[in-house]
Amino acid sequence: MTACFGRLLRKHIVPALGDRLVADMEHKDILSFHNGLHHMPTVANRAADILVKMFNLADAWGWRPSGSNPCRGVSRFKVEKHERFLTREELHRLGQALRAAPAERLASRHAAAAIRLLVLTGCRRNEVLGLRWDDLNFDTGEMRLPDSKTGARMVPLTSAAAKVLRGLPSTPDNPWVFPGKKKGTRLVNINDSWERVRKRAKLDGVRLHDLRHWYASRALALGESLPMIGDLLGHRMVSTTARYAHLARDSVRESSAKIAADIGARIMPSDGQ
Repeated sequence: MTACFGRLLRKHIVPALGDRLVADMEHKDILSFHNGLHHMPTVANRAADILVKMFNLADAWGWRPSGSNPCRGVSRFKVEKHERFLTREELHRLGQALRAAPAERLASRHAAAAIRLLVLTGCRRNEVLGLRWDDLNFDTGEMRLPDSKTGARMVPLTSAAAKVLRGLPSTPDNPWVFPGKKKGTRLVNINDSWERVRKRAKLDGVRLHDLRHWYASRALALGESLPMIGDLLGHRMVSTTARYAHLARDSVRESSAKIAADIGARIMPSDGQ
């Protein structure tokens, strides 16, 4: 069970539908549940996808008549694509907020470090929070992500990322880099910490996942190719990285304009000539 799956079950599906018998669920019940989450369209759509799979299993196990999945015909909400990239000034403010976070109780030391690691690596949130100390090899400069969305993979452990990780204390009898409050557990949610840090840094409209998009945009601006960025982000499909193609075109246009302006100043006639 993934963290996202479990969170949707606990926060939305079980409170709304947990007291109903599987065999009694009807299409109108699922439709009402889905519409009740209209203010969170992404959450509503993901919950509906989970329910589809759950009721498919119920059909297969004989808990419902075959082909009676009540989720059929539930239209998904249209979700607007959201891309928000940080400016250099915003990144500077984020750095200041993260430095102040533990003292100002915006985020714990570990939560602040996790956010720093997201910025420095472009990794997914659960990839970072799921790190064990055994996954880190400071000698070879590599970090193993065993629970990556696209399967286990190795990513470079840069000097900046290594500095963040070396500064964290390990917890006795806990293998996790980012330990949870209970003994032997790991940190699973830094959303509240991010909200406090984001507000302190005045980053309006910036989601935690936007840090990954920003990492990709900086890589493009520094001249990395789309295939290389796909490798860095752990994309399995080329089409996933292709979403950043428009940023590559913007970068080319900006570079072209700078070059033309520099050359033009030397070869173009002055006004009146």
